[in-house]
Amino acid sequence: MNKTIRIGTRDSELALWQAHTVERKLNDLGFATEIVAVKSQGDIILDKPLYELGITGIFTKTLDIAMLGGQIDIAVHSMKDVPTALPKGIVQAAVLKRASEKDILVFKDNTVFLHHSATVATGSLRRQAQWLNRYPHHNVVDLRGNVNTRLQKLQDNDWNGAIFAQAGLERINLTPENHVALDWMIPAPAQGAMVVVAMEHDAFCIDAVSKLNHTESEICTQIEREFLRALEGGCTAPIGAYAEIVGKDIRFEGVLCSIDGQQKIHIEKSTPVEDYENFGRQCAENALQSGGYEIMEQIRKDLKK
Repeated sequence: MNKTIRIGTRDSELALWQAHTVERKLNDLGFATEIVAVKSQGDIILDKPLYELGITGIFTKTLDIAMLGGQIDIAVHSMKDVPTALPKGIVQAAVLKRASEKDILVFKDNTVFLHHSATVATGSLRRQAQWLNRYPHHNVVDLRGNVNTRLQKLQDNDWNGAIFAQAGLERINLTPENHVALDWMIPAPAQGAMVVVAMEHDAFCIDAVSKLNHTESEICTQIEREFLRALEGGCTAPIGAYAEIVGKDIRFEGVLCSIDGQQKIHIEKSTPVEDYENFGRQCAENALQSGGYEIMEQIRKDLKK
């Protein structure tokens, strides 16, 4: 059987870039494809911080519904936006080779403001918490919208800077000259990675998409998302995680912060590559036993306010 694979995606410039990247790779393998773009609630509701919307997978839910309803065959996501538990009937079919995992600060004039009172924008509790932990004298304001919208908001407001994922800006050639890599900030689990999901009984699409899988990226993102899941943190919680394969070992670094940044638990561990199964959970248990239970309980209370 040969069929046209309908690729579901959000309709932002970055999401379409990701979908077309998957499309080209599938076309190169001889598969026929069609792009189906839809707008998610996360793109429509821009006047509230993400954590206030109370929806798990706000950027992926619309595509999940389209897939379960038979309107699309596969969906392409920024993996950091995907809940750790996929909807029943939907499975991970491939993780593409990861781009940069780093966060960057885009600033207006220069970075001298880092040493003074300043206002920095981000829609991420993880970025907010880590920033306030390092710069407690700064003010952090909410920033929502797609990449293009957020860059414009930075220019339109009197903020000193805003935090972005390096991979997102690079993919659509929008990285401003005025930026600096935040090497000290632990990224969101699976940041920089693209994932393709499919229906679990769709053997044709799963077989086609699996040819795009990058094993090293799959292993590292699995560990990071396992760490997130074990901490019981949705993609809005102030949790960072990054795993990388160095030689024959996997090096992991994770962070859990209180929302105000005043409390921080930092984990660094290594394990042989062949022992990667459950490594993320082990790191999470280490964090929980080091005060993480109390921080997570406080986070849940804070998010209910």
